[in-house]
Amino acid sequence: MKPLTKNLFREVKASRGRFIAIILIILLGSLIFVGVRATGPVLNESMTTTVQRNHLSDVQLLSNTGFTNADVRAANTISDATAEAAKFTYATGGPNDAAVALYGYSAKTNLNRLVLRAGHLPEQANQIVLDNKAKTDYGYRLGQHFTFSKNKVLPHRTFTIVGFVDSPQYIDNGLRGVTNVGDGTVRFFAAVPSSQLKMPASLLSVRFKTLQGTDTYSNHYVTARNRKLKQLKTVLNPRAKQRSHALYVDGTKQLNDQLTKLTTAKIRLQAAQQEVTRTSGGTMTSTPELTTQLASINAAQSKLTNARNKIKQQTKTHYTWQDRSDLPGFSSYGESSDRIAAIANVFPVFFFLIAALITFTTITRMVEEARAQIGTFKALGYGKWAIARNYLAYALMAGAIGGVIGSILGNETIPRFVLALYSSTISMSAIVRLEWSSILLALCFSLVATVGAAGFVVWRELQEGPAALMLPKPPKSAKRILLERITPLWQRLNFNQKVSYRNLFRYKSRMVMSVVGIAGGCALILCGFGIRDSITAAGARQYRDIVRYQAVVSLHGADTDINKTQRLLQQSESYQKSTPIAATTARIRHGDESVSSVNVFIPQTADFADYVRLATPGGSNIALPQRGAVLSQKTATLLGAHVGDSINVNLTSATNRSIKVAAITKNYIGDYLYLSPAAYQRVWHKTTNSNALLVKLNAQSSKQRNRLAHQLLQSGAVRGTSFVADQRTTIDNMSATLDPVVVIFIVMSGLLSFVVMYNLTNINVSERIRELSTVKVLGFYDREVTMYVARENIVLTIVGVILGYGIGNALTWYILKQATTAQVMFPLVIHWPGYIIAAVLMALFTAIVIWFTHRRLKHVDMVSALKATD
Repeated sequence: MKPLTKNLFREVKASRGRFIAIILIILLGSLIFVGVRATGPVLNESMTTTVQRNHLSDVQLLSNTGFTNADVRAANTISDATAEAAKFTYATGGPNDAAVALYGYSAKTNLNRLVLRAGHLPEQANQIVLDNKAKTDYGYRLGQHFTFSKNKVLPHRTFTIVGFVDSPQYIDNGLRGVTNVGDGTVRFFAAVPSSQLKMPASLLSVRFKTLQGTDTYSNHYVTARNRKLKQLKTVLNPRAKQRSHALYVDGTKQLNDQLTKLTTAKIRLQAAQQEVTRTSGGTMTSTPELTTQLASINAAQSKLTNARNKIKQQTKTHYTWQDRSDLPGFSSYGESSDRIAAIANVFPVFFFLIAALITFTTITRMVEEARAQIGTFKALGYGKWAIARNYLAYALMAGAIGGVIGSILGNETIPRFVLALYSSTISMSAIVRLEWSSILLALCFSLVATVGAAGFVVWRELQEGPAALMLPKPPKSAKRILLERITPLWQRLNFNQKVSYRNLFRYKSRMVMSVVGIAGGCALILCGFGIRDSITAAGARQYRDIVRYQAVVSLHGADTDINKTQRLLQQSESYQKSTPIAATTARIRHGDESVSSVNVFIPQTADFADYVRLATPGGSNIALPQRGAVLSQKTATLLGAHVGDSINVNLTSATNRSIKVAAITKNYIGDYLYLSPAAYQRVWHKTTNSNALLVKLNAQSSKQRNRLAHQLLQSGAVRGTSFVADQRTTIDNMSATLDPVVVIFIVMSGLLSFVVMYNLTNINVSERIRELSTVKVLGFYDREVTMYVARENIVLTIVGVILGYGIGNALTWYILKQATTAQVMFPLVIHWPGYIIAAVLMALFTAIVIWFTHRRLKHVDMVSALKATD
């Protein structure tokens, strides 16, 4: 083995603590960088693979009059389209009359395939399979009977449970959608043989083959799907008119025959009347008998005409278009993965930069310490490249080992950990592939921080001659520091304190690196707590400070419905009060930007502030103006609109109008536009009709809410009831999915902080070993020698923590800004435990490092350290 190679392995062995520290820092940086960056794509790919395996449709249509084979054939004319019609309805059943999404099952079905979890799929007419949620949450078992409530489409109402299944249409186990039957909330889905549903196919599912190789949450998929959707609408929209006409003709065939007969009879009676008039010489126009018969025919004609008009309304075909984003839980899952991806673009990068910066410093110090060795090799005649290769190889080994192990561990552990936690609420296959782009980036950063640092410093050192290199660098000259100029304070410091403070400012680069390391670690820990607190605060502030009602009751619209519903609500023990509003949705445009599905509230009474608090982002209350609209903060941000700007509002229930933004109100979840009745009338030139109630209720259990919703639906005046508690639970569940990632951030940040502080202190002690040995020789006790260094660490820790608080807040704010979605924005909130834990951890790490340093200094070889090198 060549001398330089031998020296390399001796160097690794002699400085194995530093070598391992470099590996650990790079490993932690790579692990977090690759692991967190891989999590978002892994979540998306796992869901994409799941829905593609189970042939989830890209587009779904619901029709009130059903689909025919001709509709299916028309949909299949679109390039790459596969269409299937299925029977679908909502029903109630079971002991508690639970609302169920009921599907007709056919063994030939190829789209939206059911995934069997237990038992088997229906094979006989009296068999049913239930959602796996019915088994886990409601206790249903194989072999039990499930009975539906009386329903005209279900002649046979009792079925035997033969299986439990999952469906790609319901990916979130906590969400099954809403309906207008039962208590308004779908509890689970079920499937019976299609022949048992006496109804036309009401659901048309369409899947496009060319979209199946694309990430279902990507912009590319959305753009391509929208193009296909436009083609599909072009083909199917004319079919709606044809379907309406065909049904109208079939439904009125008998009525038209009866009307024809009545018309013929009426003509005959009218002729008889004319004959009576002629024979009587004009003295009599009709007989009582003819008059009675004619009146009877007119009444029958009127009745048949009304029946024909009713059939025309009933047979008018309406399509409801849906895509994957409209399925329960599908969009919220995508938003969660997007938030993780947004966080991954900031947090791991900052984390890795701290790790790389400390590694760069460590490698630099290592090479500077080897000046004498470099000078010796140079004096022996070795070339610059041969000498440099020794240190480059050292750095390459440390960087490559840490980078490769950290990248692989990160890619294989963090995404799997997050997927395992998601699996409790999301039904999907775990697909984890190596994210080569992130791995290569991590390796590049690792080698720049190690090999780059070694190359830079070695090349700089090699510019000097052998004689200069074999001499130690002269110590920096002492200078008066600012503290010395404050004479009253300086005179009260003892010798050790004065030395410590002088050393702090004497070695400025070391001080800066220590502060950066401590501040960075503290900021990362604080940021982890901040992300968790801020995401949780969004739901808390929205449903505590802004939304002050507990339920929204949607009405059919008549004034009698409002009075009837309020009387029914008053019978509930939890009822406090309610206020009527006109509620609708709108598409708002400003310039080139637009926001769809904006909730529009138009209060009908003066007490609206008791139900919704409108306030500026600064906290000042807003009264609904007589002119203009109040726009929610998130919506204004998306539109780029400011107070005084005009926005274009396209209401679902009215024509398109332009209105000024009178104020912008604080809001965290959803998009809202608030109008006073006067402002609405001024713009749309008509008054509003109340179609909803905002209801304030005392605290209720889930069963109480379900019972109240069921009673309101049974009244016939209510379309549905939406409870704020259910919305908040959904938001909290979405936020909870990020908790594991935040825990990983905090733990890894703590580990990085400890390794960084230990490494920097090691460097500090190594550089000053002669100085510390001199102090020991002069008679200082072990504790006094340790405090000689520890005092500097304590000061740097305090400064680092203070700076870390500021950096942590800035970093959290930036991450939250990146993580904001179209529906949710997050306030910057870091609760006091986060600050305390971050500071305590830094103090604990400092104490541990000081303890290790104390043990090392107790056993230092003073004679060897003080030997002259010149």
